[in-house]
Parts: sequence; C-alpha cells; structure tokens
Amino acid sequence: MKTNMEDIDQLIKETLTEEEAKFYDELEEQNLMQMISGIFSGKNSWIVYTMSIVQVVFFGLFIYCAIQFFEVESTNDLIKWGVFGTISLIGSSMLKLFSWMQMDKKAIIREIKRLELQVSSLSGKISE
Repeated sequence: MKTNMEDIDQLIKETLTEEEAKFYDELEEQNLMQMISGIFSGKNSWIVYTMSIVQVVFFGLFIYCAIQFFEVESTNDLIKWGVFGTISLIGSSMLKLFSWMQMDKKAIIREIKRLELQVSSLSGKISE
C-alpha cells in the first residue's frame, strides 16, 4: 500500500510546477509534536495560549482539592472537596479536548488542501 501511495505522490509531483510541488511537500503528515506546536500558530493562537494557561490553573486546583480531600475528616468536607476536585478535573479535561479538536481540525484542513491540489493537477492534465 505504501508503494502505491509513493507512486501516486510521485505522479502528482511530476505534474505540478515547482512552487506547487513545494506547497504539496509542506502538506505531508505531521507527527504529534508538530501537530501540538501547530495549534500554537495562526490567527487564533492567543486562544490556545489562554486555554493552556487556564487548563494548568484548573489542574492545579484539582491537585489542591485532592490534597484537601485526603486531609479532612468530616463527611461534609469530603463531599465539598470531592465535588470541587471533580469539577476542576472536568474543566481541565474539556480544555484538553478543545486542544485535541484543534489539532484534528488542522489535520483535516491539510488533507483537504492536498485533495484540492491533486484535483487541480489532474484537471490540468486532462485538459492538455
């Protein structure tokens, strides 16, 4: 399967101009670290930075609540710290989910651009 994909990629690169081929190479799959650093760039990077800071605050709050949970002896206090800890952990998880969705969105956009480039290349080849 990999050889077929490499053959298809090579055929596409042959039909593209030099500038289009360079753009096509930039659209290759990314590893996890490239995807993570990719969400911190672009027009809405400030939102990701803000969400990351808030996520760390929520997680720190969870750690504080967990420590308090194990230090108290009253049942009412156990419930209070358990609920606060659960809410802060849910908040941290939701913000992490937002970041993963942003990474997925960027990967989908990259694949759509690859498809557009391939369609453009094939339509140029057909019209010749």
